[in-house]
Amino acid sequence: MGERIDELARRTGERLAAAGARLVTAESCTGGWVAMAVTSIAGSSAWFERGFVTYTNESKVEMLGVAPATLDALGAVSEATACEMAAGALAASRGTVSLAVTGVAGPGGGSAVKPVGMVCFAWADARGVRSETRQFSGDRETIRRAAVIHALDGVIESLDGAALQA
Repeated sequence: MGERIDELARRTGERLAAAGARLVTAESCTGGWVAMAVTSIAGSSAWFERGFVTYTNESKVEMLGVAPATLDALGAVSEATACEMAAGALAASRGTVSLAVTGVAGPGGGSAVKPVGMVCFAWADARGVRSETRQFSGDRETIRRAAVIHALDGVIESLDGAALQA
């Protein structure tokens, strides 16, 4: 998977275990790669609750409760959608910390407003949710790899007390 991802997955697991937290993932453009990374760590069942791969808009609505109005107004690749995915993942699971990833991995599908490499993230817990958008460059695998790394970094930041919005 890559040394950097493996190390981040291990550190994420250590931080989750130390906090008594359980992670749930809601992934679109990463296609379950974050869940694969964390479950490659032995003992991850103690701190990884479940993962949702919601590639289509319909699956985001059905599995995570993303509002159709959000998707209609802002699209799947938006911080609002990522926030609803993260909140929905918590609501539909027994997790205590969630992350959501949605973006344009390419090579096609981009636009002037949402170019290839644009990825929206959200992290949520009982305190609320925080989100951000990043622009990554490279081919599909490079963009997806960067998104996985950033998603895991964000979980660690959340566990370290990064500010969330209620």
